[in-house]
Amino acid sequence: MTGRLVTVNLGVVTEAEWAGDASGRSGIDKRPVDGPVLLRVDGVAGDFIGERAHHGGPDQIVYAYAEEDAAWWAAELGRDIRPGAFGENLTTYAVDVTGAVVGERWQIGTALLEVTKPRTPCRTFAGFWGVPDLIKRFTVRAAPGAYLRVLREGEVGAGDPVEVVERPAHGVTVGEVFRASTLEPELLPRLLDVPELPESLRRKVARRLATPDA
Repeated sequence: MTGRLVTVNLGVVTEAEWAGDASGRSGIDKRPVDGPVLLRVDGVAGDFIGERAHHGGPDQIVYAYAEEDAAWWAAELGRDIRPGAFGENLTTYAVDVTGAVVGERWQIGTALLEVTKPRTPCRTFAGFWGVPDLIKRFTVRAAPGAYLRVLREGEVGAGDPVEVVERPAHGVTVGEVFRASTLEPELLPRLLDVPELPESLRRKVARRLATPDA
């Protein structure tokens, strides 16, 4: 399966009351850039991350969102949505991001990435868009985009093919992890069979299963 990158997007510093970290700064506003961008195992070169307690880290170095899902939101809200508006580093086309299997590997440019988990919407996202009920609507839509870790550092750029080079047999997708974590807790046991899932998320799933009412 091969899609392509529409744009590579880097965050700029945004100061606002809705910004997530204590300093009131956020990197959710990402803008398309010209030329190749280096994806490192510890971050995207030139990107800004505000609230590092919840963003960044080895299991969510890169965030990808599909142009097709962005088009759905543009129609839903009746406004243009530019690449990077979801806070994504990579805007893709013809890549089934929601249907990506956790642990599948993408070859893009000279980099090798591995899908880790879905994005969870936050109040910073709602504030950035100016849509107060966005978290609820985003959750119901259940097209969250995917976080990826960097297995091999390399450069990526707009127009690069996105090739799925490996896919685990367990079949648990980004969309399924998102639904299990939000509106369909009956799916949670499936997540324990996913070794590529970040350890912090596996522990959270185990706690929820041990205490169903938590």
